[in-house]
Amino acid sequence: MSDWLGTERNDVASDRILDAAAKLFVERGVAASSMADIARASGCSRATLYRYFDSRRTLQVAFMQRETRRIAGRIAREFSLGGDPGEQMVSAILAAVEEVRADPTLIAWFSTGDSGVANELAHSSEMLEVLAGAILGEVGLAGERAAKLGRWLLRVVLSLLTVPGANADDERELLTLFVAPLVRDIV
Repeated sequence: MSDWLGTERNDVASDRILDAAAKLFVERGVAASSMADIARASGCSRATLYRYFDSRRTLQVAFMQRETRRIAGRIAREFSLGGDPGEQMVSAILAAVEEVRADPTLIAWFSTGDSGVANELAHSSEMLEVLAGAILGEVGLAGERAAKLGRWLLRVVLSLLTVPGANADDERELLTLFVAPLVRDIV
């Protein structure tokens, strides 16, 4: 007979470790946070930490996946009203960018020393699927075209996070000029 609490315990332990890692990412930076530091901060041994995450990269991917799912879920709920697909996409992108910028545990990934880690991890297939499903599903696009557009839109979001516009109006104007027409043409 299997341990019916096993999965729940694993989820709680993983979340506790990821929460401790998030605090370290803010304090020290993503690249500077070692597995030993994360184990110490989460109150577990390194052996326990490695039982849940076999490498620092695995832990970083798990953290980004968890946060991507959270943001994508909020965007899907907020932008499921219909309307112009191009404008809906612009608003969803700006909301995602704003949510990352407002969260110290997420914006830490886009500091000068850590933005490469974020860019590399953001291209994992699960994160693209989550982003594409949450944002593109709302404008009626799915399948291979959605996956390709999702990859491109992720690059747009990452570029706004690593090289921001002059202000929010500037970013909206650029997205309205270049992203909205493309989305309208594809959808």
